[in-house]
Amino acid sequence: MFEIGKRIKTLRQQKGWSQNDIAKLLNISVPAFSKIESDITDVNISRLNQIAETFGVPVIDLISTQVEPSQSLLDELKEAKDTIAVQSAKINQLQEYIITLYEQLHKKNAQDVINS
Repeated sequence: MFEIGKRIKTLRQQKGWSQNDIAKLLNISVPAFSKIESDITDVNISRLNQIAETFGVPVIDLISTQVEPSQSLLDELKEAKDTIAVQSAKINQLQEYIITLYEQLHKKNAQDVINS
């Protein structure tokens, strides 16, 4: 289900508009608009275009199934990003250590060749 009504309600609330305000702009009754917001009434494409224009958004914003991430998901993503940064720093340190060991080994081998 697209839950278009929920998206419309969210947009209306973001604008600070009442159901009455939007109903007047759409030239429909408040109960009719309430049914749209409650996903009780299906919205035809003409009405969908009218609603999108009223809010100044593309129609795709009303019918998209994309969901805003929850705060807990955002927190998990931040934690994962921080963990990756820490692990990346450790990998860089390990690479530097390996390079240092390699250089020391190379110098020792070169010294062994000179001494033999």
